Amino acid sequence: MNITHPMTTTVNGASLPWSEVSEFSIDEFHARVGAALDDGGRLCALFGVAESAGQALVAVVAFDADSMLSIARSVPVSRSYPALTPRYPQAHLFERELWEQHGLVPEGHPWLKPVRLDHGAGPAVGSWFQVEGSEVHEVAVGPVHAGIIEPGHFRFQCHGEEVLHLEIALGFQHRGIEEAIMGGPHRSTMSQMETIAGDASVAHATAYATVLEALAGGEAPLRAQWLRAIALELERMANHTGDLGAMANDVAFLPASAACGRIRGDFLNLTAAMCGNRFGRQLVRPGGSRFDLEPERIARMREQLQASLAEVNEAALWLWDSNSTRTRFEGTGVVTDAQAKELGLVGLTARASGVVRDIRFDHPGGWYRFAQVPVTVWPGGDVFARGRVRWLELQRSGKFVLDQLASAPPGEIHASLPALGAEHLAVAMVESWRGEVCHVALTDRTGHLRRYKIVDPSFHNWPALALCMRGQAISDFPLCNKSFNLSYCGFDL
Repeated sequence: MNITHPMTTTVNGASLPWSEVSEFSIDEFHARVGAALDDGGRLCALFGVAESAGQALVAVVAFDADSMLSIARSVPVSRSYPALTPRYPQAHLFERELWEQHGLVPEGHPWLKPVRLDHGAGPAVGSWFQVEGSEVHEVAVGPVHAGIIEPGHFRFQCHGEEVLHLEIALGFQHRGIEEAIMGGPHRSTMSQMETIAGDASVAHATAYATVLEALAGGEAPLRAQWLRAIALELERMANHTGDLGAMANDVAFLPASAACGRIRGDFLNLTAAMCGNRFGRQLVRPGGSRFDLEPERIARMREQLQASLAEVNEAALWLWDSNSTRTRFEGTGVVTDAQAKELGLVGLTARASGVVRDIRFDHPGGWYRFAQVPVTVWPGGDVFARGRVRWLELQRSGKFVLDQLASAPPGEIHASLPALGAEHLAVAMVESWRGEVCHVALTDRTGHLRRYKIVDPSFHNWPALALCMRGQAISDFPLCNKSFNLSYCGFDL
């Protein structure tokens, strides 16, 4: 790794003293973070830490090719700082969030408005981008929708059926999770982690457990790491199956829609077989796992998984063999390779635009250090590519779980952890089914959580939905939206 302006380096799942995190003046901080992004890094997190003189900005930049993380902090800032966004669009939402949470103005930011709240007035208020011209009109959708879905507001600028611009306002499910964690860990913290995004319960729980283990200088037993990996891949298979069915439903291809809706339940039931909960709650705990798998249950799970994989593969082939479906999917909602890199997209959204980016491969942690899942990449960046990546990941995750269930490691499933280290910072990243989950924790002098930053993959990827709608018919929005299937509550926190 050759960084023009070096910062403190660490790796996924490790901790270091807060005093060892490189501190710079705000101008130097801007220059070094920018240089790191110019050198091929991508912005995983950018947030503020309260100090007596203001907010210290903290940046976490990932270098995927080197499996390294670079971290820097600024001296406390009280009013403003030079914005990164004009040159690095991936900082766009992070800097809006800093302004919203701390009142810090990123000088030069092109579109400064709230991310979740308008200083107490609500999420969908403030200025909206508008296009003027003959026959240009505006269409406002949500936050209350016709389906049983989470709330979000979408403001379209259209000329006839063509979308010229889409602006998205979220925050209707903001629960204040980061604030609630302060001073913890509390008895309720794990439950809050498991409900950041309910369909990614295992991923967020694993990231939280990994952060605490790093801060305590401990590690979960290998068998517990094995159990976590199995649960993560089952979570991936269930959601990918459901999404393929939902995409089929949006183009009225009902055979695949009905089949995938049922088979999704089979994958959820496999997770329930591990811990009694279909979303994997109560399975992961700091220091290990609460539940184990005995040989008889492993044998039943392998048999059920083989049957479900065969069924979902058949349903997906119906989808790909349908000319009418392919016509709707191909060339719709395109996000190019260059746009994916510029926006810092993660997960299947990035991989469907040809970007090789997967935490399991780039920054492996837990059991993935010993057993790899091949990275699935597909070019094109359209609805078809996002569906194709799901299907291929389904097969590869299925093979991974079958292989793991055939060779379970021995040992305990839980280890006691010492107290959290005082004034330490730790970063944990997990590849959820949507993409990179990033948790950053900082302790105070008593070993309690002083700052906890959560970045769900949807935070990176929502701008891609707005971008892909430019030039599309507004009637394509439901299909494009479903092809990303981003989390409202994971973004809203």
